[in-house]
Amino acid sequence: MTSRGPGKRVRKTPVERRHEIVTTAARIGLTEGLECITLRRVAEELGVQSGLVGHYFPAADKLVAEAFTSATMTELDGLLPEWPARPGTTGAEDGAEDGAEDGAEDGAEDGAEDPGGGAARGPLGALRRFFGLISSDDFDDVSRLWLNARHLSRYRPVLREHVVEQELLWCRRIERVVAAGVETADFRCGDPWAAAVRILVAIDGTSAYINTSEEHRAGPLTGVARAVAETELGLPAGALEAAAG
Repeated sequence: MTSRGPGKRVRKTPVERRHEIVTTAARIGLTEGLECITLRRVAEELGVQSGLVGHYFPAADKLVAEAFTSATMTELDGLLPEWPARPGTTGAEDGAEDGAEDGAEDGAEDGAEDPGGGAARGPLGALRRFFGLISSDDFDDVSRLWLNARHLSRYRPVLREHVVEQELLWCRRIERVVAAGVETADFRCGDPWAAAVRILVAIDGTSAYINTSEEHRAGPLTGVARAVAETELGLPAGALEAAAG
Protein backbone atom coordinates (compact mmCIF):
# COMPACT_ATOMS: atom_id res chain seq x y z
CA MET A 1 0.00 0.00 0.00
CA THR A 2 1.29 3.47 -0.88
CA SER A 3 0.52 6.82 0.63
CA ARG A 4 1.27 10.40 -0.25
CA GLY A 5 3.56 12.47 1.90
CA PRO A 6 1.77 14.90 4.21
CA GLY A 7 3.38 17.96 2.66
CA LYS A 8 2.97 17.06 -1.01
CA ARG A 9 0.97 19.49 -3.11
CA VAL A 10 -0.86 18.93 -6.35
CA ARG A 11 0.59 21.16 -9.05
CA LYS A 12 -2.02 23.51 -10.46
CA THR A 13 -2.33 24.49 -14.09
CA PRO A 14 -1.66 28.13 -15.00
CA VAL A 15 -5.38 28.67 -15.59
CA GLU A 16 -6.27 27.22 -12.17
CA ARG A 17 -3.57 29.20 -10.41
CA ARG A 18 -4.56 32.48 -12.06
CA HIS A 19 -8.21 31.90 -11.19
CA GLU A 20 -7.24 31.17 -7.59
CA ILE A 21 -5.25 34.38 -7.36
CA VAL A 22 -8.06 36.53 -8.79
CA THR A 23 -10.70 34.88 -6.61
CA THR A 24 -8.62 35.40 -3.47
CA ALA A 25 -7.98 39.03 -4.38
CA ALA A 26 -11.69 39.52 -5.06
CA ARG A 27 -12.57 38.21 -1.61
CA ILE A 28 -10.10 40.61 0.01
CA GLY A 29 -11.41 43.54 -2.01
CA LEU A 30 -15.02 42.75 -1.21
CA THR A 31 -14.56 42.38 2.54
CA GLU A 32 -11.68 44.75 3.28
CA GLY A 33 -11.30 47.16 0.38
CA LEU A 34 -9.40 47.27 -2.90
CA GLU A 35 -6.49 49.10 -1.25
CA CYS A 36 -5.81 45.91 0.74
CA ILE A 37 -5.11 43.91 -2.41
CA THR A 38 -1.33 43.59 -2.74
CA LEU A 39 0.81 40.86 -4.23
CA ARG A 40 2.20 40.07 -0.79
CA ARG A 41 -1.23 39.92 0.87
CA VAL A 42 -2.67 37.60 -1.78
CA ALA A 43 0.40 35.39 -1.57
CA GLU A 44 0.04 35.14 2.21
CA GLU A 45 -3.61 34.15 1.85
CA LEU A 46 -2.66 31.41 -0.61
CA GLY A 47 0.44 30.26 1.28
CA VAL A 48 2.76 30.88 -1.67
CA GLN A 49 5.66 33.19 -2.46
CA SER A 50 4.75 36.68 -3.62
CA GLY A 51 6.92 36.07 -6.67
CA LEU A 52 4.41 33.49 -7.86
CA VAL A 53 1.58 36.02 -7.72
CA GLY A 54 3.85 38.54 -9.44
CA HIS A 55 4.49 36.05 -12.23
CA TYR A 56 0.81 36.19 -13.17
CA PHE A 57 0.31 39.84 -12.26
CA PRO A 58 3.52 41.87 -12.60
CA ALA A 59 1.47 45.02 -11.96
CA ALA A 60 -0.72 45.07 -8.86
CA ASP A 61 -3.16 47.46 -10.55
CA LYS A 62 -4.10 44.75 -13.05
CA LEU A 63 -4.84 42.32 -10.23
CA VAL A 64 -6.96 44.92 -8.42
CA ALA A 65 -8.96 45.60 -11.59
CA GLU A 66 -9.57 41.93 -12.32
CA ALA A 67 -10.48 41.28 -8.70
CA PHE A 68 -13.09 44.04 -8.89
CA THR A 69 -14.57 42.53 -12.06
CA SER A 70 -14.60 39.04 -10.58
CA ALA A 71 -16.36 40.17 -7.40
CA THR A 72 -18.97 42.32 -9.12
CA MET A 73 -19.71 39.72 -11.80
CA THR A 74 -20.20 37.02 -9.19
CA GLU A 75 -22.62 39.28 -7.33
CA LEU A 76 -24.48 40.25 -10.50
CA ASP A 77 -24.95 36.62 -11.52
CA GLY A 78 -26.47 35.94 -8.12
CA LEU A 79 -28.69 39.02 -8.14
CA LEU A 80 -29.94 39.02 -11.72
CA PRO A 81 -28.93 36.02 -13.85
CA GLU A 82 -28.33 36.63 -17.54
CA TRP A 83 -31.44 37.01 -19.64
CA PRO A 84 -31.60 35.77 -23.25
CA ALA A 85 -30.97 38.60 -25.70
CA ARG A 86 -34.05 40.17 -27.24
CA PRO A 87 -34.21 41.66 -30.75
CA GLY A 88 -35.39 44.97 -29.30
CA THR A 89 -32.39 45.57 -27.04
CA THR A 90 -29.81 48.17 -27.94
CA GLY A 91 -26.21 47.49 -28.84
CA ALA A 92 -24.79 50.49 -27.00
CA GLU A 93 -23.46 48.41 -24.13
CA ASP A 94 -22.27 45.31 -25.95
CA GLY A 95 -18.66 46.43 -26.02
CA ALA A 96 -18.40 45.85 -22.27
CA GLU A 97 -19.32 42.19 -22.48
CA ASP A 98 -16.11 40.71 -23.85
CA GLY A 99 -13.85 42.57 -21.41
CA ALA A 100 -15.93 41.69 -18.38
CA GLU A 101 -16.16 38.04 -19.32
CA ASP A 102 -12.40 37.59 -18.85
CA GLY A 103 -12.94 37.64 -15.10
CA ALA A 104 -16.21 35.75 -14.71
CA GLU A 105 -17.63 34.45 -17.95
CA ASP A 106 -18.95 31.14 -16.70
CA GLY A 107 -21.35 32.53 -14.13
CA ALA A 108 -23.50 34.37 -16.63
CA GLU A 109 -24.19 31.26 -18.68
CA ASP A 110 -25.14 29.24 -15.62
CA GLY A 111 -27.38 32.03 -14.36
CA ALA A 112 -29.38 32.08 -17.59
CA GLU A 113 -30.71 28.62 -16.81
CA ASP A 114 -31.11 29.07 -13.08
CA PRO A 115 -34.74 28.40 -12.20
CA GLY A 116 -34.24 30.18 -8.88
CA GLY A 117 -33.52 33.59 -10.35
CA GLY A 118 -33.56 33.52 -14.13
CA ALA A 119 -36.06 33.36 -16.96
CA ALA A 120 -38.27 30.82 -15.18
CA ARG A 121 -39.43 33.59 -12.80
CA GLY A 122 -40.52 35.91 -15.58
CA PRO A 123 -39.40 39.55 -15.89
CA LEU A 124 -41.57 40.83 -13.04
CA GLY A 125 -40.48 38.07 -10.67
CA ALA A 126 -36.84 38.52 -11.62
CA LEU A 127 -36.90 42.23 -10.76
CA ARG A 128 -38.82 41.63 -7.53
CA ARG A 129 -36.13 39.18 -6.49
CA PHE A 130 -33.38 41.59 -7.59
CA PHE A 131 -34.70 44.51 -5.54
CA GLY A 132 -35.32 42.25 -2.57
CA LEU A 133 -31.71 41.11 -2.61
CA ILE A 134 -30.12 44.54 -3.04
CA SER A 135 -32.17 45.92 -0.16
CA SER A 136 -30.74 43.35 2.24
CA ASP A 137 -27.66 43.83 4.43
CA ASP A 138 -25.87 41.21 2.32
CA PHE A 139 -25.58 43.78 -0.48
CA ASP A 140 -23.70 46.28 1.70
CA ASP A 141 -20.25 44.89 0.87
CA VAL A 142 -21.00 45.16 -2.85
CA SER A 143 -22.11 48.76 -2.41
CA ARG A 144 -18.90 49.55 -0.56
CA LEU A 145 -16.86 47.86 -3.28
CA TRP A 146 -18.45 49.98 -6.02
CA LEU A 147 -17.95 53.17 -3.99
CA ASN A 148 -14.34 52.19 -3.33
CA ALA A 149 -13.68 51.35 -6.99
CA ARG A 150 -15.15 54.56 -8.33
CA HIS A 151 -12.96 56.60 -6.01
CA LEU A 152 -9.77 54.72 -6.86
CA SER A 153 -10.54 54.66 -10.58
CA ARG A 154 -9.89 58.40 -10.69
CA TYR A 155 -6.20 57.61 -10.17
CA ARG A 156 -5.94 54.13 -11.71
CA PRO A 157 -6.66 53.97 -15.46
CA VAL A 158 -6.75 50.16 -15.60
CA LEU A 159 -9.34 50.00 -12.84
CA ARG A 160 -11.32 52.79 -14.49
CA GLU A 161 -11.66 50.69 -17.66
CA HIS A 162 -13.03 47.78 -15.63
CA VAL A 163 -15.45 50.00 -13.72
CA VAL A 164 -16.85 51.39 -16.97
CA GLU A 165 -17.16 47.88 -18.43
CA GLN A 166 -19.01 46.65 -15.37
CA GLU A 167 -21.35 49.64 -15.31
CA LEU A 168 -22.34 48.94 -18.90
CA LEU A 169 -22.69 45.23 -18.25
CA TRP A 170 -24.96 45.76 -15.24
CA CYS A 171 -27.07 48.14 -17.32
CA ARG A 172 -27.22 45.60 -20.12
CA ARG A 173 -28.38 42.89 -17.71
CA ILE A 174 -31.21 45.10 -16.43
CA GLU A 175 -32.10 46.27 -19.93
CA ARG A 176 -32.66 42.73 -21.17
CA VAL A 177 -35.07 41.96 -18.35
CA VAL A 178 -36.91 45.23 -18.98
CA ALA A 179 -37.12 44.52 -22.72
CA ALA A 180 -38.47 41.04 -21.99
CA GLY A 181 -41.08 42.55 -19.67
CA VAL A 182 -42.16 45.00 -22.36
CA GLU A 183 -42.69 42.08 -24.75
CA THR A 184 -44.82 40.22 -22.21
CA ALA A 185 -46.72 43.44 -21.37
CA ASP A 186 -45.55 43.29 -17.75
CA PHE A 187 -43.84 46.66 -18.21
CA ARG A 188 -44.63 49.81 -20.16
CA CYS A 189 -41.40 51.40 -21.24
CA GLY A 190 -40.45 53.08 -24.50
CA ASP A 191 -36.66 52.85 -24.05
CA PRO A 192 -35.42 49.85 -22.01
CA TRP A 193 -31.80 50.96 -22.23
CA ALA A 194 -32.51 54.46 -20.87
CA ALA A 195 -34.69 52.95 -18.13
CA ALA A 196 -31.91 50.54 -17.17
CA VAL A 197 -29.40 53.39 -16.91
CA ARG A 198 -31.69 55.44 -14.68
CA ILE A 199 -32.49 52.43 -12.48
CA LEU A 200 -28.79 51.71 -11.99
CA VAL A 201 -28.10 55.38 -11.22
CA ALA A 202 -30.81 55.23 -8.52
CA ILE A 203 -29.22 52.10 -7.04
CA ASP A 204 -25.76 53.65 -7.09
CA GLY A 205 -27.05 56.93 -5.70
CA THR A 206 -28.51 55.31 -2.61
CA SER A 207 -25.45 53.06 -2.28
CA ALA A 208 -23.24 56.16 -2.08
CA TYR A 209 -24.50 56.56 1.49
CA ILE A 210 -23.42 53.07 2.52
CA ASN A 211 -20.73 54.39 4.88
CA THR A 212 -23.19 56.71 6.63
CA SER A 213 -24.56 55.30 9.87
CA GLU A 214 -27.61 53.15 9.28
CA GLU A 215 -29.89 55.21 11.50
CA HIS A 216 -29.44 58.19 9.18
CA ARG A 217 -29.89 56.40 5.87
CA ALA A 218 -32.05 53.31 6.37
CA GLY A 219 -35.44 54.98 6.70
CA PRO A 220 -35.31 57.78 4.12
CA LEU A 221 -33.55 55.68 1.47
CA THR A 222 -35.50 52.45 1.84
CA GLY A 223 -37.16 51.57 -1.45
CA VAL A 224 -35.91 54.62 -3.39
CA ALA A 225 -34.34 52.60 -6.22
CA ARG A 226 -37.33 50.27 -6.39
CA ALA A 227 -39.70 53.25 -6.58
CA VAL A 228 -37.67 54.73 -9.44
CA ALA A 229 -37.84 51.39 -11.28
CA GLU A 230 -41.60 51.18 -10.81
CA THR A 231 -42.01 54.66 -12.30
CA GLU A 232 -39.70 53.86 -15.22
CA LEU A 233 -41.59 50.65 -16.00
CA GLY A 234 -45.12 52.04 -15.66
CA LEU A 235 -45.89 49.98 -12.56
CA PRO A 236 -48.00 50.91 -9.54
CA ALA A 237 -46.22 51.68 -6.28
CA GLY A 238 -45.15 48.50 -4.51
CA ALA A 239 -45.35 46.31 -7.63
CA LEU A 240 -41.65 45.39 -7.36
CA GLU A 241 -41.75 44.74 -3.65
CA ALA A 242 -41.03 41.10 -2.87
CA ALA A 243 -43.96 39.19 -1.41
CA ALA A 244 -43.70 38.45 2.29
CA GLY A 245 -42.58 34.95 3.15
